[in-house]
Amino acid sequence: MKLYTSYLSNAAYRVRIALDLKNLPYEPEYVLLSKDTGEDQSPEYLGINPLGMVPTLIDGHRVYRQSLSILEYLEDVYPVPSILPGSSRDRERIRSLSLVIATDIEPLTNFRIQAYMNDKLSLNDEQCAQWNRHWIHKGLQALEKLMEDNPATSSFCHGDLPTMADICLVSQVHGYEQQGWDLNQYPTVARIYQQCMNLSAFSSTAPQYQPDAQVQT
Repeated sequence: MKLYTSYLSNAAYRVRIALDLKNLPYEPEYVLLSKDTGEDQSPEYLGINPLGMVPTLIDGHRVYRQSLSILEYLEDVYPVPSILPGSSRDRERIRSLSLVIATDIEPLTNFRIQAYMNDKLSLNDEQCAQWNRHWIHKGLQALEKLMEDNPATSSFCHGDLPTMADICLVSQVHGYEQQGWDLNQYPTVARIYQQCMNLSAFSSTAPQYQPDAQVQT
């Protein structure tokens, strides 16, 4: 199994966590992402993933793209330990929380969007930062409300074991925590984040510990 990954990608962090939780060995292939475009320009990689983004997972002769789709694949093929446990109702809630993060927050604030806002819309850094703060706060505020009083929320987003929702939460919130965000305004989110980071699968796969981060920073 080979994973094309980068320390700059929250989505790739999701897949690293899942592979570690499931104790699946893999060969990492580090893709140099441009901070200006968010794309790897090599024809070789674009032939594997036409979006020029990570993650891309190769398992056997099959190629898998898009982080949540990869997590679903890993769950189907390597179901133990499960990251989508329980009944259909449980799994729906886990997927819903995951999608709040991976589709409603992350795409609005990734560095490709920032580059476009700078270069094409001529917005300055402070205007881009205001955009980020607005959408991050709206998203985390919604996530907090979805979890704070729900009896299904326990040690983790759903129950007492980490799931896909926790994977998505940590991969997104980690960057905010590193930037000095006050997570105390989202107490449930902050508590679950710290609970997850006590586990090696979340902490050891964090962006700052990836070999490409050591080289490029």
